[in-house]
Amino acid sequence: MTFARIAAFRLVTQQPEALLGFYAAMGFTVQPSQPIAQDELAMLGIGGSGTRWPMRLSAAALDLDCYDVAGRPYPTEADAASICFQHLALVTDDAGAAWARAAAAGATPVSRGGPVTLPPSSGGVTAIKFRDPEGHPLELLCFPDTADTHWRGSGMLGVDHSAIVVRNLAVSKAFYLAHGLTAGTTTLNQGAAQAVLDDLEDPIADVVAMVPQFGRSHVELLHYRQPEHPASAPYSVNDVAATRIVWRGANAALLRDPNGHFHQVGG
Repeated sequence: MTFARIAAFRLVTQQPEALLGFYAAMGFTVQPSQPIAQDELAMLGIGGSGTRWPMRLSAAALDLDCYDVAGRPYPTEADAASICFQHLALVTDDAGAAWARAAAAGATPVSRGGPVTLPPSSGGVTAIKFRDPEGHPLELLCFPDTADTHWRGSGMLGVDHSAIVVRNLAVSKAFYLAHGLTAGTTTLNQGAAQAVLDDLEDPIADVVAMVPQFGRSHVELLHYRQPEHPASAPYSVNDVAATRIVWRGANAALLRDPNGHFHQVGG
């Protein structure tokens, strides 16, 4: 099964009204709600019914899914090196202004003291990590003018990637290579700026872009050499932390990567 293009990202919510207002304030266009199809719920293994709110940011689709059968809330003890800390990186031309809007709309910071500029060895981006009002992690990215990137313009430009924390980098890369992605830019992120961005003491992380054949959005693997957390129990598909990457495909399926992150094909 090939992951050729990301069709959407899906967040699980138990507080849809709060999140709809938050993401609208961040520049997303909110579309009318729709029931989640019963065959999709059956594929996910969820009883009862569910409602989906589609949203758009430029070419990127982000859905909010709320189920009658609720799972666990987002774990408050999770930090940037936790397996469940799967965050979406939103591109902007002004990280400071975008962060001010996010904070006014109810975001809580992960990074210390506002946006931080990473050194050239870590990509040279200006970034800040934070949580939406329900706890989902997000990141704002502002690329330097010298960067070789397709992200050009003003305001909120789109979703660059979904970053996932992995325990075994080789095994995780092999999974995504087997599903048709290619390994892109690799950096080793460490030092004072990374510590401020992650709110961690002395983090050292391998960062590997895994790029599908089509589209702007991709997957980013974050392998923290330190701190290294013990393995945690996998979360369920209706838990708030169960972010899904949805790939275009004719045959609907639900898969987990080696670290338990969800991928949905079709639907």
